[in-house]
Order: sequence, then structure tokens, then C-alpha cells
Amino acid sequence: MTLPDRLPSGGLTRPAALQPGDRVAVIAASGPVDQPNLEVGLQSLRGLGLRPEVFASARTGGDYLAGSDRLRADDLTAALTDPAFTAVFCAAGGYGAQRTLELVDWTRMGTPTPRAVIGFSDVTAILEAVAVRLGWVGFFGPMPGGGGFRPGRADFDALAALLTDPASVKELRFPASRALAGGVAEGVTLGGTLSLLASSAGTATSLPAAGGILLIEDVEEEPYRLDRLLTQLRRSGYLADAAGIVCGTFTDCGPRERVEELLHDRLSDLGVPVLLRADIGHGVHQQTFPVGLPARLDADAGTLTFAVPALV
Repeated sequence: MTLPDRLPSGGLTRPAALQPGDRVAVIAASGPVDQPNLEVGLQSLRGLGLRPEVFASARTGGDYLAGSDRLRADDLTAALTDPAFTAVFCAAGGYGAQRTLELVDWTRMGTPTPRAVIGFSDVTAILEAVAVRLGWVGFFGPMPGGGGFRPGRADFDALAALLTDPASVKELRFPASRALAGGVAEGVTLGGTLSLLASSAGTATSLPAAGGILLIEDVEEEPYRLDRLLTQLRRSGYLADAAGIVCGTFTDCGPRERVEELLHDRLSDLGVPVLLRADIGHGVHQQTFPVGLPARLDADAGTLTFAVPALV
């Protein structure tokens, strides 16, 4: 397969919006899932009129992996290809998505019907793979086994609106943000958790940032490790032609002032708009960030406006 050097300007294929009665797959592509949290999340999905089917990977324990690599890869493959499902919810993050992807045979999938894939953190690698290999828009957002996945919370309600009434979600607004570098950029959205983006670089499922509006965020990475990750992406050329950057949360990564000094050091010379303090990522009731959608970033106004609805 010839890998793209940039995303198509019109974005990726948009799956269908979710409707009451739709069957949705719930899998684990990474670590073991907290079962009480998952039960709350499943009830919340049912409250939207959806019919979640929990795969074995989301019920299987382990040290830091949810069952075997083969189990997780097979569950991911089935969830992405079975026409019965209209969405795939990754139950939780942790670690293991890269090992899962190592065993996925994309050439045998054919051209399955596009469906929404949702998750964040370690699931960044899955969203990238789905974008590169299947060409679908995905969603960096809250997960049913992650805790607090319930109606009344801003993160759940925002995700539910995006998935069930996508035309109502025209933009993301970040009132607490500030511009590290001002200006306006247009491009296709991509990105996610910084450490996962760096670990995907050079693989057959890395999504290029050229011409795109890149999201980065992370958790529990000391400033020197963030420096290493950003420097690796700079040296590899990954950041060279990005159109704009949205910096989400950097929870438990050291003092905010120190992290933002580092972001200034590593990003300000790229010559593109850079937004800080977006409420996307770990440690907040995050907004859901579509991956693969044409959008307009206004770093001074703190807005990300979508050119089209995220789903059809």
C-alpha cells in the first residue's frame, strides 16, 4: 500500500449518524476495562436508544493488556467489518493499541461500510489506522469504560450530540484558550495523544500532518519527555507542513507554565497558528475532536469551525 503524504483537502469519508435502535460494538483495543465503569457507560449508550454489544476483549482482564493481542485484533477487525454495527466504541485506553494493530490484516477487510470509531488516549493509534487504511472520519472523545460516561456531563452530552445530531455541532469553542501563535488556518483535522502520534511515526498507519490542523495532548509525561516527543516529530519532518496546531490538556505533565514554555520553544517557529489550553484530552470534561474533517482554526478567537457536519 502506498501511504498518503497528506490528507485529502476535502476530508475523509463521513460515516452515518447514529439512530435509535442501532447496534454498536464495544471493544478493548488496549488495556483491561474497569467493569463497573463499563456498566455505567453501557447504560448511557442504551439511554440514547443504542444497542451495545460488548466483545470479549472488553470483558477480559490482564496485567496491562486486555487479553491477548490476537483477541484484541480479531475483535477490532470484526467490529470494523461486521455490517450489523454502525459504530465502534473503544471501551478504555491504557496501553496495547500498537500491539493490536500489529496483527490486523487490513488487506482482508475489503471495503466495509463506514462507521464511527470513538476513543482517545491510546486509541489515537486506532483512529489514525482507521483514517489511513479505511479512509473514515473518527472521533477523539470519551469512552464508555473510562468513568463518568453518563448524561448530564458536558463531555458525554457533547459526544451524544455529535453522533446523533451532527448538523447541530458546527464548531468547537475554547473560551479558556489563548493563542501561542495567532492567525487562521484551514485544513483537515488529525492528531490526538502526543506519545501515540510519535510511536506511530514511520509505521503503515501513521496519519500525515501535512496541510492539517493537528491536535496534541498528553498525560503523565514529564516536560523532558514531552520535549523528546516533540523533537522527534520535528526531526522526522512530521510537523514541517502542518497548517495549524491545537494544544489540548497536558494533565500531570508538570506546571502549566513550564509545559507552555516548552510548547512555545518547540512550536512557535513553525510559522502556523497554535492554540493553547483547549479542553480536549485527559483530566477535563473534554469536547470531542473529529479526525479527518475539513475545518478552520482561528487561534485568536479560540474556535474550530467545521466545513461540513462530522457525520451524514
